[in-house]
Amino acid sequence: MAPVPSTNRPVAERWYLRHAALVRITHWINAVCFTLLLMSGLQIFNAHPALYLGERSDFDHPAMSIQARLSEDGLVGETMIAGHSFDTSGVLGISSEDGQISRRAFPSWITIPSNQDLATGRRWHFFFAWLLVLNGLVYFAWGTVRRHFDRDLLPSRRELSHVGREVLEHLRLRFPRGEAAKRYNVLQQLSYLLVVLVLFPLMILTGLTMSPGLDSAVPQLLTIFGGRQTARLIHFAAASSLALFVIVHLVMVLVSGVLNNLRSMITGWYDLGSPRTPDVT
Repeated sequence: MAPVPSTNRPVAERWYLRHAALVRITHWINAVCFTLLLMSGLQIFNAHPALYLGERSDFDHPAMSIQARLSEDGLVGETMIAGHSFDTSGVLGISSEDGQISRRAFPSWITIPSNQDLATGRRWHFFFAWLLVLNGLVYFAWGTVRRHFDRDLLPSRRELSHVGREVLEHLRLRFPRGEAAKRYNVLQQLSYLLVVLVLFPLMILTGLTMSPGLDSAVPQLLTIFGGRQTARLIHFAAASSLALFVIVHLVMVLVSGVLNNLRSMITGWYDLGSPRTPDVT
């Protein structure tokens, strides 16, 4: 049940059941799966921290790499993107462990396991990848039956015409209140559709394309994605985009009312009468 409000407004006007139980459950499963997939994926990337275009690795011309080079001052982290190099010491390329500097694309604190162990990282990655797929299928089936996507996430032409205004409102940290807060705004709708219908499917399909066994059964995947190495590059880009989405998502949760947001995604109940209503949940 919703908490008893400390205001004279009727309960029915203040508390709104925004998220169904299945949405809340799949949301938190997704959060756990994606976190562990990201950390184990970075462990896998560290085993060969370079990305290529095409079917085979072109070691002399990577599309992107995170390496360490030896300079007069010692090891220097260096990230290369499309032929342009950047000094990323202290962030990427080198890692300090037990007081010793070592070559490592991503630091140990963000990988599973923390030590370099490709086999264990792959086991973690594959387990939570399939759990994410099953969870996503449940959510997609429920959303299709309940018309969640076209009713809640598909913006109307009128809403699309307000994209510029919504961007300005977000930059000013002004968020919907009252009745307007019951429905996702157009920026939420577009970002959630991008995640649900583009980034997650793209990440899953490119992940499957990197499997030699599946390539034998469905060779068309290699054709679609332009080769195994291109699929790996797209997989990395999709995962990076999802990580960026999560960061923005968390920032919006914090600035738009963290307690109200967390309550709505844990219990389902959303306080329309609070001083700052949630914008992203």
